[in-house]
Amino acid sequence: MKYLNKGIDEIHELLKSKKIKPIDLVEEAFENIENNKELNAYITLNKEEAIKTAKELEDKEVDNILFGLPIAVKDNICTNGLRTTCGSHILENFVPIYDATIVEKIKEKNMIIIGKTNMDEFAMGSSSRTSYFGAPKNPWNTNKITGGSSGGSAATVSARDVLFAIGSDTGGSIRQPASYTGIVGMKPTYGRISRYGLIAFASSLDQMGPMTKNVYENAVLLNAIVGKDPRDLTSANREEEDFTRFIGKEIKGMKIAVPNFLMGDVVSEEVKNKIKETIELLKKNGAVVDFIDVKYLDQAMILYQIIAMGEASSNLARFDGIRYGFQAENVKNIEDVYLETRGQGFGEEVKRRIMVGSYLLSGENAKIYYNKALSIRDDMRKEFNKVFENYDLIIGPTSVSTAYDLTDPMDDPRKSFMDDVLVIPANMAGLPGMNIPVGFDKDHMPIGMQIIGNSFEEAKMYQLGSFIEKELNLDLTPGGEK
Repeated sequence: MKYLNKGIDEIHELLKSKKIKPIDLVEEAFENIENNKELNAYITLNKEEAIKTAKELEDKEVDNILFGLPIAVKDNICTNGLRTTCGSHILENFVPIYDATIVEKIKEKNMIIIGKTNMDEFAMGSSSRTSYFGAPKNPWNTNKITGGSSGGSAATVSARDVLFAIGSDTGGSIRQPASYTGIVGMKPTYGRISRYGLIAFASSLDQMGPMTKNVYENAVLLNAIVGKDPRDLTSANREEEDFTRFIGKEIKGMKIAVPNFLMGDVVSEEVKNKIKETIELLKKNGAVVDFIDVKYLDQAMILYQIIAMGEASSNLARFDGIRYGFQAENVKNIEDVYLETRGQGFGEEVKRRIMVGSYLLSGENAKIYYNKALSIRDDMRKEFNKVFENYDLIIGPTSVSTAYDLTDPMDDPRKSFMDDVLVIPANMAGLPGMNIPVGFDKDHMPIGMQIIGNSFEEAKMYQLGSFIEKELNLDLTPGGEK
């Protein structure tokens, strides 16, 4: 019997009535992962501990809707006693001695961590091909990329191995792979979720979020993982709210903006046409949709490169082979330790970003580049604020195209940023952004639409997303009807 294809409400009732046990779900998840092992979605499985936890839960009361459900966690999030590599050789043997706050919250709900998902090395990339452990593959076509950097999380949810996965998003790394694999991925407002225990790439941009097969389950998981954390001073002190509360409500009268930049020439015609069809659907159902200009969006990618690379060069300085992680052998002195460990431990893309970031932060360059970028980023945030004075939400394509071939060349460093050009603005402004599937291209690869909300208005995004999801009623099972 397959249970993980069912909705979480139905599974919850089965668990509550003792018709199934958590171990049934865990065993099914590992069976699914084994059957889909060619996807290379996981770096480390947590089989022994997951089975042990599932059996311990048999005697406990099923006290919440997430109780006993398997979940996958991206491999840049610390898990006590479970290897955490960031997809890198330099952390290949790193086993944390504490849980990230988000992992603590998952465990408080008695969810069961199945394993750590594959990703671009230190989350640097948009195809997951920079992973030291090889690229994950797209369940819709295993010759295609999953997107990145949360490619493994996207692949395992899309393949229906598990219902839930956690990803992280610095410049589109939840939404873009969600678009490529036909799932729902939410990057919440910066500060919604504690970053304590997330191995940092760019601290002013990083945010974790839920990746699920539908909108409702995404909102339910977000309910469980948000909150103020004294260990993360950037976490927001917000009152509790139910992110599912607007799901199912009509959208008549909702005002929606479509920035012209997001529908520009860089976006493929197939993707644009699917977004236009969705816009017509919204208008037909009483929403007001306007095409508008938003200043600075064309600068977002350049700002991202400056800020993200600068912060990465600072954050990754801690990986030196002294305290933990990989250390090069046959070194003669301390300088050798640093040079050889970092030279051998980091991949080419990570080294490139560290070097560029170090240049951007050195001496006067910090003022010329980094501080200037922060200033323009603030101007961009103000422009978004002006939009939200008149509109409820912003929509547009999530990615410029559908997933491309795994064999496409990686020698153009600009390409990985162009893959994320539509999703980066939400990170720059600290706004919530969500991908929802809206159709397929001629090869039946998923096309995603992005919904951007004002700060802390994720519930309104779920309202629109659930409406579109219900109206389109797509078969989002890889290999399903064409």
